[in-house]
Parts: sequence; structure tokens; C-alpha cells
Amino acid sequence: MASVHEYKRFENNLVLKTKNAFWIFAKTLAVFFQAIAKGLTRRYTVVFVPHTEKKVYNFHVSVLSICCFFLVFAAILGTFLWYGFSHNSNLNNLGYTDSRLRDTQASLDLIRDEVNQLFREAMSFEPALSTTLATLGADVPGPGRTTSAAVGDMASFFDIRESPAGTLREVENLRQLSTFLTSAATPIREIGTLLNSQSALLTEIPSIWPIQGGVGRITMGFGQNINPFTGQHYLHRGIDISNHRAGDPIVAAADGRVVAVEFDMNGFGNNVIIAHRHGFFTRYAHMQRFNVQIGQRVQQGDVIGWVGNTGLSTGPHLHYEVHIGSDVVDPFQYITMRSRIARSVR
Repeated sequence: MASVHEYKRFENNLVLKTKNAFWIFAKTLAVFFQAIAKGLTRRYTVVFVPHTEKKVYNFHVSVLSICCFFLVFAAILGTFLWYGFSHNSNLNNLGYTDSRLRDTQASLDLIRDEVNQLFREAMSFEPALSTTLATLGADVPGPGRTTSAAVGDMASFFDIRESPAGTLREVENLRQLSTFLTSAATPIREIGTLLNSQSALLTEIPSIWPIQGGVGRITMGFGQNINPFTGQHYLHRGIDISNHRAGDPIVAAADGRVVAVEFDMNGFGNNVIIAHRHGFFTRYAHMQRFNVQIGQRVQQGDVIGWVGNTGLSTGPHLHYEVHIGSDVVDPFQYITMRSRIARSVR
């Protein structure tokens, strides 16, 4: 029981001390605020005394008024400082933006020059494309076709219409150029198809020089010539190609199948005959040695033997013939076919 009473007394004393401490703190805080309020409400008199005998002016101000004045002054000063800093920052940004705008303007001028150059190139490209298509027999769009920009009528393409408001003229030009290039894609694909088929055709007919690397020159042409052995006029059924040496590789003039590999003592010596598509045959005579056998399939440019001096020959050379069925034709017309086609395309 004694311990319970002691605990009660301790609890009562603690509550009493807490109340006393609170009241002391509250009184101290009240005194502090009273002192501040008294200090802020303290009034001062500011006297303006003129040097003449005019009226003396008195102004009564309190500490609170002075504090408010300085607060307002500090706010105004801070506002001016902030505005000045912002103004300088904006000036710097404007200077940087102006520099970027000048760079952009220079780039835009360069782009405009490039666009104009592109148009000039397009104007030279259109007639070249039309001529090429006409030469190859491809379809050339004309003014009457329903294409958005006719390949054969570039005059209407370069008749630039009024651009929408706010749109650069060069942008509108580029849009129309894009339309033209889109319409030109189809005939260009036709050119590719024609060239691919033409390339395939040129590998099936004897259209290349029959000695590798294009070496040698024609020492006797096709047709009427004087026989070097008899001195009489006779029909030379091919062309003789010589480099005054033996051993140069002889190549197949076109894709085909070897139908003869033989030695002719009285005439052609070592000679090879190849059958090609479309009724063509080619003969390669006076060879030093062979590099093919009967029945072998060869492709254009494959080495079939080497230049020699076998058979009835006055020196190392290749006697080259082209046959169409049972007729003998001038091989030179076919050897120069690729260059003639290239010139006509250009």
C-alpha cells in the first residue's frame, strides 16, 4: 500500500510541475510577443527643418512602418534584379537564336541551289531517257497518257503551279520531281528487262572477240582475197586474226556445245566447231592444241584452245568462221555487235 501512495504522490507532483512549466513558458512567450509588439509600435518623429523660416514638417513613423518600407524596398529591388538577369538571359538567347537562324538561312540557300541543280540535271535526264526508251523499243509515256508526270512531256512538269500558302516553292518543286521519278520507275524497269534479255541473247550468239583479252588484229578479212599459196583469187570464208605468236588463249564466242574436235591435215589443222542457239555455228582453226572435247558444253569466254600454226598456214594465227545454218557470214559483223548496241543506247 505504501508503494501505491508513493506512486500517486509522484504522479501528482509530475502533473503539477508540468502545469507550472507550461504556464511559465506561456508567460515568457506572451512577454516576448508583447515586447516585440511594443517595439514595433514604438513611434519616432522625423523632423524636416528648412533653412528658411518656413513651416517645420514633422513625420511620425513606427518601427513597423519602417520594417514594412524596407521589406517593400527589398521586394522591388529583388524584382528589378531578377528582371535585369532575365533580360540579359533573353538577350543571350536571342543572340544564339539569331546565329542559328543565319546558319539555317545559309543552309536553306544551299539547299535551294542544290534543288535548282537537281532540276537542271532532271531536264537533261528526260530527253536522254526518252531517247533510250525509243531506241530500245520500250513504252515511252506521252502527253496523252494518264501518268502524273509524263516522261515524254517534261515541259508540263516544269510549268510550276502556284504553291499553297506558306509552302516554299522548292518544296513544291521537289514534290513534283518525286512524282516524275515515280512515273519514270516503270520505263526504267523496262530498260532493265530489255538489257537483261539482250545480255542473255548476246551470250547465245557469237558476239565477242575469239582471242582472250582482245589481242591480235585481222590480217585477212571475209570475202574475196588472194590465196597466199596459189596467188589466185578465192572466197575467204572467215577472218584470220594474228598476233604473230602462238599460245594466246582462244575463247568460245558464245554459249554452245562442242560438235567437232579434229585435225585436218590439208586445211584447218587442229580445229573446233561449236553449235550455238538460233542456228549459229563457229569454227576455230589452226589451233596449237585443244582444251575441249566433243559433246562438252561451253559458255561464252571459256578457253577452248590456243593459237597455233597447224594445217595449211603461213604463220601462227586463228582462222575464225561464223555459219548460220548452211550459210557462211562475215564474223566481223557479230564481233562488233556489242559496241554498236552500246553506241545506239548512248
